[in-house]
Amino acid sequence: MWCHGLSHLQNRLQNLLRRGVTCWAFQQLNFKSLFPLAIHWHHTASESLNCAWQQHEDHFELQYANTVMRFDYVWLRDHCRSASCYNSKTHQRSLDTASVDLCIKPKTIRLDETTLFFTWPDGHVTKYDLDWLVRNSYEGQKQKVIQPRILWNAEIYQRAQVPSVDFPSFLETNEGLKNFLQNFLLYGIAFVENVPPTQEHTEKLAERISLIRETIYGRMWSFTSDFSRGDTAYTKLALDRHTDTTYFQEPCGYNNYDRAVINTVPYDVVHRWYTAHRTLTVELRRPENEFWVKLKPGRVLFIDNWRVLHGRESFTGYRQLCGCYLTRDDVLNTARLLGLQA
Repeated sequence: MWCHGLSHLQNRLQNLLRRGVTCWAFQQLNFKSLFPLAIHWHHTASESLNCAWQQHEDHFELQYANTVMRFDYVWLRDHCRSASCYNSKTHQRSLDTASVDLCIKPKTIRLDETTLFFTWPDGHVTKYDLDWLVRNSYEGQKQKVIQPRILWNAEIYQRAQVPSVDFPSFLETNEGLKNFLQNFLLYGIAFVENVPPTQEHTEKLAERISLIRETIYGRMWSFTSDFSRGDTAYTKLALDRHTDTTYFQEPCGYNNYDRAVINTVPYDVVHRWYTAHRTLTVELRRPENEFWVKLKPGRVLFIDNWRVLHGRESFTGYRQLCGCYLTRDDVLNTARLLGLQA
């Protein structure tokens, strides 16, 4: 490339000299027009830091921590954490985002050890720690390991021999609660053992991780077989795979029993709906996708209704069951408070 550039320059000079261009005119030549604009990366002095950055016309590009990141200048200005732009106590923005010029570009950029400084046209300075940018960049988020979730079946779950958490450990220690939530996030189900078999202790257990959600069934529900309630759940009949409360504005998930009349789609879509329904049902009913567990007094099962369907076989005799619904936001918030990426 350089040989080509020099040859091109030599030809330009010869042409200018033939036309009588003087040395003074030669000094005024725009050398930028003679060579293509080269990409210029700014590297840190420390090789151990392994950081390089480049200022583009419409974005800032950073190479750091084995990640190439791109940041829009408006984003960089909007996320400034200076005292005048952000309240670090309330974690709320003070800067009016709508006031930021959509075409804003920094006047200068410099790196001091592990901190980048952006000076904006009005003189305001925004500083970012390199690790903060990695944690919050789009590319960093793509590589970020969210708390693992496993796509499992009965064999995988049984082979994993997932341990239950003991009731006192769950209730009294953060370690026990964290272990429980790790299992819950990983598989969508988790067990607590040795819970006194009363509604009061089940309620206490639930309140350890979340607010209990009020529903038409009450705060806590406890029932035996009673068909007068007009609900299949209150019978001894088998229940196919399902999730609960599909008739709520904020339903837990899919439920084949509570489907309303299909009267909101045109004729030519109805058959396609049934075809899709059949495909889903066949997959749900595959034996390898079923994990059967026999609940007993003192054993509490938590189910993530966004991931795992539940059901039961028909039974005889007397059975009493109590439970409740939890608010998903609070469960995930408890996990985050314990350091899990929920």
